[in-house]
Amino acid sequence: MRGALKFGVPIAAGLATGGYALSQGEDPGSAALAAGAGALGGAAGLLGARALAGKYSPSLLKAAKEGKVAAEKSLLESAIRMPEGSRRQNAVLGVIDRSAQMPIPSEQAFTRGMGKAVAAGLVPAAALTAGLGGVALGAIPGSMGLPGFQQGMAIDPESPGSSNTQSAKYGVTPYASTQYM
Repeated sequence: MRGALKFGVPIAAGLATGGYALSQGEDPGSAALAAGAGALGGAAGLLGARALAGKYSPSLLKAAKEGKVAAEKSLLESAIRMPEGSRRQNAVLGVIDRSAQMPIPSEQAFTRGMGKAVAAGLVPAAALTAGLGGVALGAIPGSMGLPGFQQGMAIDPESPGSSNTQSAKYGVTPYASTQYM
């Protein structure tokens, strides 16, 4: 594998998952873990895609051919049960005719085109799944209060002790402080 592909894809996957985690309001530590896990997931997805595009593409082609035949057979059986000459029966028969005209790609064309396209979807899926695992992993240090894994908490201006409450504006002391006088 070329170096640009071998290292570029995981780096891009890591940056994308880390950036996405930050854009969703995650804390910096969890976003960094998402970026690292996303890079590892992108690398694993790249290895899996390479195997899928080469080794398993004949199996995918065979499944596609069998699926097309099964779908045509099922449509033909349902068209036979419909009233003769009805709009639905004509529509189903038209779909069957169009399906029969669609060529099934050869094994070589499938290996070059469709199989690689299916395999290419594996890389972002693996990276995003691993990035989600990184965000979940970031929740552990966040629950222990480690710096960098804490989300910025919003401060309620109406909370007790705030200088914006009605009692603070009018100089009334809270009940708790007068209790011990």
